Parts: sequence; structure tokens; C-alpha cells
Amino acid sequence: MHWSTLIPILLAAPSSALIRFQCAQLVVERLDPLVTPGEIPSPHVHQIVGGNSFNATMAPEKDMPAESTCTTCQFSEDFSNYWTAILYFKARNGTYTRVPQRANGGFEGSTGGGMTVYYMTDPLYDSTPKSKVKAFQPGFRMFVGDINARTKDEAAKFRQLTYTCMSTAGSREHETVAFPQKKCEYGIMTSLRFPTCWDGVNLDSPDHMAHMSYPETGTFESAGPCPASHPVRTSQVMFEVIWDTSKFNNPEDWPENGEQPFVWSFGDKSGYANHGDYVFGWKDDSLQKILDTSCYATSCGGKQQSIADMNKCAGLKKTVDEDIGVNTWLTALPGMHQAESSKEDQSKNQKRERVEFKA
Repeated sequence: MHWSTLIPILLAAPSSALIRFQCAQLVVERLDPLVTPGEIPSPHVHQIVGGNSFNATMAPEKDMPAESTCTTCQFSEDFSNYWTAILYFKARNGTYTRVPQRANGGFEGSTGGGMTVYYMTDPLYDSTPKSKVKAFQPGFRMFVGDINARTKDEAAKFRQLTYTCMSTAGSREHETVAFPQKKCEYGIMTSLRFPTCWDGVNLDSPDHMAHMSYPETGTFESAGPCPASHPVRTSQVMFEVIWDTSKFNNPEDWPENGEQPFVWSFGDKSGYANHGDYVFGWKDDSLQKILDTSCYATSCGGKQQSIADMNKCAGLKKTVDEDIGVNTWLTALPGMHQAESSKEDQSKNQKRERVEFKA
């Protein structure tokens, strides 16, 4: 998908809504109120952006806009929360350190690098709007990806989650569904494209995915129709995160067998388990008003704030106090030593049960 060549076309003659804006990092820690609500700490580290009402529980009935006093996103009425796992570099000696992030071009200076968020009513390259989309409703939330995927076949359902090996800040070509297997001079961009068809009834589902669907045929980019089970067309939410892997391009630090050295905070080194979380929190009908216009990026109206004001909301006080590998080296990924201990305890219990059974 040639994003860099398509953007100028839309700038020249915008005729559908494509919102593109930056969000600074709100906090980085082990909390996940969508998948493991109330669990402190959650199994692995996330980076979170958006409204400062983010917490370990975030009950669906809570009015997020009313709960938040500020947001790290450029649209000041967007109190949604967006989050992804954190990327780590694993050195040849087996220790880990967190990979820093870069902001997208034009958004430099946002705290922690953060992420760029898109809401698209039509495919990026389509200059003729084909449909009216419905904004998400209060209490809506969704998840995309498979945290357990470790092969291409297992990740096939989520081909909309990709990586780009960036040679420059403008690199947008040759997307893959696994980690790049070579060094990337500028960094690695992850792009996460959420489903665009809603069942029209449920604001969530047990797996946080069943109430949403990708198009019945093709993809959002090919303007495929929604299935009958999910007839309501929504905008496509997309995250772009740039990981500054340029600091780790010394081949002497990579594994001796030449394998790529990056790993997600939950232990996946294949890249197939990339995933993202979204909890809606736009104030009133502010998102619907923007989606009903013909605009591009930050020319879409709405109330907006400067990067400096976004950054004022960053730095939410952490709930979990631990070293997550920021400019330090860890012997294990945060939470992973606990996971391994649990596995060992489970194995011991299973052995004990087998012994007792035999007796």
C-alpha cells in the first residue's frame, strides 16, 4: 500500500473524511482493562494514549469523557484510549531493554513518540465517498489480533496488522505480517487496522471481537461490503507506531544465528501476535460530525490542541511500580518471570497429581 504517494492526491481533492492525528503517550505500564480488567498488574507491558481516566478497570457504564480531565490526543474532545504492547530488544547475552519510539513526521515532540491515529470513512486512495459511516457509541470497545499466534497461518485472519521496515521517515512500502528479518535504518512501523463492520447491537463481546467484522469480501481498502451479520458500516480505526530500532542495528549485538532480535512485551519474537486495543471516548457527537464532513487529517474541524497541550496530559501516575527496561537492561520481560514460575508450579502440581493417582 503506497501511502506516501496517495496522501498528496487526497490533499488536492478531499471528498471523504480521513482523520489523522497524533496522541502522546499517557502512560506505559502493565495494565489492560479490556482483556484483564481489574488485574494489577496485567501480564505484559502496554503503552496507552488518550484520556486520563484510564485505569485498571474502566467499567463499560463509565462516561469516559466526563471522567477524563484531559487527553494526550490532538483532538481535545477525544477521550478514547488506544493501546498496544511494547517492543523490546533482546541482546545476544539474553537481556532486554525497551525500544524507544518516534513520532510521525509533522508530529515531532509528542511525549514518548506515542502513536498516529486514523479514522477513515473510505479507503485512503478512494477520492469518491461510497458510504456514510456510523460513529462508535459510548461504552464501545474492541480488540484486534491474536496474542497466541506464532505462525503465518495462525496470523492469517489478521493480515491487516503489518510491519514496515523503514529506511527513511517516509517509508511506507513492502508491508509484512511478521517482524522484518533485516535491520531497518530508520525504524519499524507497526500498522493496526481494526474491523469496519458492526453488528449494530453489542458494544462489546466476550472476546472483544465478535461484535465486529471485516468486510464480507475483500478488505476495507477494496471497499468490500459488510456481512449480513454485521450490517452497520463504521469508520476504520488505524494505529501507526514507529519503533526506533536504529539504535540496535549493530550486528554484533544480534543473535549469533542472525535471527532478528526484537520481541513483544508478552514474549512473541515472530511478530505474528501483534495486537491492539480500543475503548471509545469521544465527547457527545463530536466524532460523528467530523465523519459526516469531507476533510483530510487535521483539517477536519473539531476542537484541537497543540502538541504542547497534549504533552501536559502525559505522565499519568503509574499504578504498577516496576522497572520496565527504560534505559536499563532486564534479565526477563516484565511479568514473564512470574508467568514462567506459574508454569513451573503448574507442572509440579500436574506431576504431583500423577503420582497421587498412581498411588
